[in-house]
Amino acid sequence: MGTTALHALTLRQLRFFSVLVEEGQFGRAARRLSITQPALSNAIKQMERLVGAELLTRSTHQLQLTPLGAEILARTDFVVHTVDSALKDIDNTVQRGRALVRIGVIPSASARVVAAVGEFLQEEDQQQRAGAPAQRSRMDLAWRDAPSTTLLAEVRSGQLDLAIAAITEPPGSLVCTDLFRDPLVLVLRRDHALAQANKPVAWQDIGHERLALFESGSMPALGESARAQFAQHAEPHRVSYAETLYALARGGMALGLMPRLYTAALRDPDLVVLPLVTPHIERRVVLVYQPGPMRSEVVQALRAFLQQRFAAAPAPNKPARRAKRTQ
Repeated sequence: MGTTALHALTLRQLRFFSVLVEEGQFGRAARRLSITQPALSNAIKQMERLVGAELLTRSTHQLQLTPLGAEILARTDFVVHTVDSALKDIDNTVQRGRALVRIGVIPSASARVVAAVGEFLQEEDQQQRAGAPAQRSRMDLAWRDAPSTTLLAEVRSGQLDLAIAAITEPPGSLVCTDLFRDPLVLVLRRDHALAQANKPVAWQDIGHERLALFESGSMPALGESARAQFAQHAEPHRVSYAETLYALARGGMALGLMPRLYTAALRDPDLVVLPLVTPHIERRVVLVYQPGPMRSEVVQALRAFLQQRFAAAPAPNKPARRAKRTQ
């Protein structure tokens, strides 16, 4: 594969390839792109000639990426999403004088991140009211809340500028800055014997209990090894939403196992949140972004602010041992 030939690749061909793989069929992709099916087929063949290898295997009913095609698709998606975002950003700046920043956050960290971004915006406003010379365009924010795996994939593909995610291991190919740690806690009924003791709970104390935990995200990796280590034979209830976990704990059917951030807004007089220790297990909440220059000065400024803001912030408050009763 020669770089000279690759320079002849066009954004149009890359976009066609990305949409074709997403749709999985020439007919649907052609309709979405508002071109004919032969035109799409020819564009993909031209792209394969320039690359010097087959990107797709074609059959009557489906398309399948070759190993090389899968590698090239990741880079194609990044280029296409980056160009699309840059064009939207240029339009936003020209039309409104505001730069677009796309930020992703896991739902459990959204309150802390939104508060920090609010501080950033307030500082920007104060500087402008004070008559300080404008160093950057003001910004419009596009928020995305999703599980960590989704956010990391969208940073890699160029759909997000920044993301705050929870990880258990370093995210390959991305720059990663630790913001804070989020330990696991137990949510249980107020009349449970462990709640009555009113002290942190050791894993060995819950070996006979059935747990409820999230089926996706970081929880399987964080919780399963500890469960196995302390001989928890009962299979846990695996749930998708905090409301279900709280309901199971409230009904006495399980002890809820979840990261502490999720419990920040819990105001249920029937439930108690207790620290879980021995071992103390926590997830890393990090700021992730692509290596290299930031897409705009505003993105760079927000990234630096978030890194400084959370580095200077104290650890998240420990949950109250007992949830306050509502009046």
